[in-house]
Amino acid sequence: MSAASVAPRRIRVVGPSGAGKTTYVKALAQRLGLPDLELDAVFWDADWAYRDLAEARGLLAEFLDGPGAQGWVIDGSWRARVGTMLDDAEVILVLAYPRRLVMRRVILRTVGRALTRRELWHGNRERWRNLVSRDPDESVIVFSWRSYRPKLDFYEQQARADPRWVLLRTPRAARRWMEHAASLSAKGSKR
Repeated sequence: MSAASVAPRRIRVVGPSGAGKTTYVKALAQRLGLPDLELDAVFWDADWAYRDLAEARGLLAEFLDGPGAQGWVIDGSWRARVGTMLDDAEVILVLAYPRRLVMRRVILRTVGRALTRRELWHGNRERWRNLVSRDPDESVIVFSWRSYRPKLDFYEQQARADPRWVLLRTPRAARRWMEHAASLSAKGSKR
């Protein structure tokens, strides 16, 4: 983001599972005064089943045409399911943190959710048995480990080809990006 630019109004945040996308998006959206949306809540349904694709895309379209009509901050990839619906993102932030940090976060988060039995979306909760499963379709920890490098390779390739993709390699870099965007947003609102 150059010093002369204005704060983007359509921001997508992607990264490996467990990097902290949802937490970052909520903070960023609050700082910029924009609505946020978690794609996991759109594409997951009860009992950890995928929501019907047409229904999920309808929910996403409702958000984009309603609360998100003037701007948004959205977290999650879901590339195959989103299709071209978010192609108008002005910036795509990649939380490209080191694997050791991502794995520590995903393990702590998953264990914490299992302990508290906190509902995620549509009645879904982390299951204790999934903590020891070696199946990436059941264990978000295994999924995060196995998908980490392929996801990062894809994101790095995108960043080389498209200047809208911004790799944030550390939480500190992500905070700096947020502070810069918030200062641009504040300057823009004073006009």
